[in-house]
Amino acid sequence: MRIQSWIEPEDLAAVMERDPAIIDERDARRRHTGLHAVAMYRRSHELWSAGRREEARKINYKAHQLTGCDIHPGATVGRRFFIDHATGVVIGETAVVGDDVTIYQGVTLGGVSFNRGKRHPTIGSRVVLGANATVLGNITIGDDVRVGAGSVVLKDVPPNSTVVGVPGKIISRNGVPVTKSDMLRHDDIPDYINDKMAQMEAEISRLRTMVEAGLAEAESLGGSVPARSKGDGES
Repeated sequence: MRIQSWIEPEDLAAVMERDPAIIDERDARRRHTGLHAVAMYRRSHELWSAGRREEARKINYKAHQLTGCDIHPGATVGRRFFIDHATGVVIGETAVVGDDVTIYQGVTLGGVSFNRGKRHPTIGSRVVLGANATVLGNITIGDDVRVGAGSVVLKDVPPNSTVVGVPGKIISRNGVPVTKSDMLRHDDIPDYINDKMAQMEAEISRLRTMVEAGLAEAESLGGSVPARSKGDGES
C-alpha cells in the first residue's frame, strides 16, 4: 500500500504550515499520522465515488488500524484538511467538511439518527475543532468557527463564532471574525461559566449596595430598620 503516493501537495503544505513539531517534508510524509489518515481517506473516497466500495472500505479499515482515525469513504472533505494527531477522530459517512479545516485528536463528526439520509454535520471552511470536540447530527457549523476542546455541539452555529461547553454555547468574541493569525488558538477562548459567575457576583454586589443605601436613608429619616440576620452578608 503506497500511502505516500496518495498524499496531495496541498495537504502536505497544510501540515508544514500548521504543525510546528514536524522536522521537514520527508518527516511528514513518513511519520505524520494525520497526513496519512487524510491521504488514505482521499484514495478511499475516490474508489467509493467510482462505485468500488469494497476496495474503499478496505483502505478505510486499514487507515483506522494504522492511524487510529476513521473517516468514512463516503464523507466529503475539502482542500488542505489538517488533522493534528489522528487518534480517535471519527467522521461519518454523510459529513461534509469545507476547506482549510483543522481538527485535533478525539474529534467526532457523528450522527444521531439511523436514517440513511444526511445525518452527519456540515462543517464550513477555516473551522477549528478542539481536542475531543463532538459535533452531532445534520447541523451546520459556519465558516471561521472555533469549537473549544471537549465541547458537544448539537445545534447550528453561525459563521465567525466560538462555541464552548456541554452542550455547546455560542460565545461572541467582541464581534471580531477569527483571523488566520489566531485560528489555531483553540485554547484561547472565553470561559463561559466563569464569565457568568462573575456577572452574577457583580449584580449581587450592586444590589447589596442599593439595599444598604436604602436602609441607611431610612434610618437617617427616623424610620424603623429591620434587624439583619447573620445570613444577610455578615460572617
